[in-house]
Amino acid sequence: MEHYKEVERSIIKTYRKEIWSKFIKAVNDYQLIEENDRIMVCISGGKDSFLLAKCMQEILRHGRIHFEVKFVVMNPGYNEENKKQILKNAKDLNIPIEMFETNIFEIVNTIETGNPCYLCARMRRGHLYNKAEELGCNKIALGHHFDDVIETTLLSMFYGAEIKTMMPKLYSDHFEGLELIRPLYLIKESSIMAWVKYNHLKFLNCACRFTEKNANEIEKSSKRLAMKKLIEELRREGKDIDENIFTSIGNINMHCILGYTKNGKKHTFLDNYGRLK
Repeated sequence: MEHYKEVERSIIKTYRKEIWSKFIKAVNDYQLIEENDRIMVCISGGKDSFLLAKCMQEILRHGRIHFEVKFVVMNPGYNEENKKQILKNAKDLNIPIEMFETNIFEIVNTIETGNPCYLCARMRRGHLYNKAEELGCNKIALGHHFDDVIETTLLSMFYGAEIKTMMPKLYSDHFEGLELIRPLYLIKESSIMAWVKYNHLKFLNCACRFTEKNANEIEKSSKRLAMKKLIEELRREGKDIDENIFTSIGNINMHCILGYTKNGKKHTFLDNYGRLK
């Protein structure tokens, strides 16, 4: 059996509970894929986006909904070795990708102040939305997973002084008719890593030039990495803690919060306090 077929089989069989079932549950529960969708699947070169691509191929073959998929790699300025690795992985995994070029790394690498990761993310997003429009797609699929969701939640609480999370889908504010979806929303990173190891796969981690030059400084200052380590520690103390963090996002008791923001307007519990007598 060809290796890519073994990889596909492992998603459906070996990791059915940890990956495939959770992928299907997210697609169904959050209504991520609809009839006649044209979805651009974004592949960064890492394990998450390549797993997403394989899951999308599987649901195309086995699902009941008719939709189209375009597999796209945006090259922000990878060095030749990393670019070859992405192309090799796509070929080995039988994923028909289209790669388009940008100069994001070159621009980000020149800034001396501010947050280069934030700028890079914003520039990437803009290029991806433009490419989706060019391809006539109405949805963009990204490879964010369960751990990304709970890390974002804690980051917002600890450093943003608000409770918000990474949503399973959302409409673009600047590109009318385009929707972003996250089909790996319920899949834990540990399951993805186990799948990678099981299939002897090798993917890129972060191929950013800035990260390569400043790896030690970034590791010390990365708030997301700090959240990742905190969650790992909490998991050792209680096996359901990560699930509880996730569940709490959709289980907010409106009678027991001090306030909330809706449509840009702030509300407090005092707005309706007298009516609750």
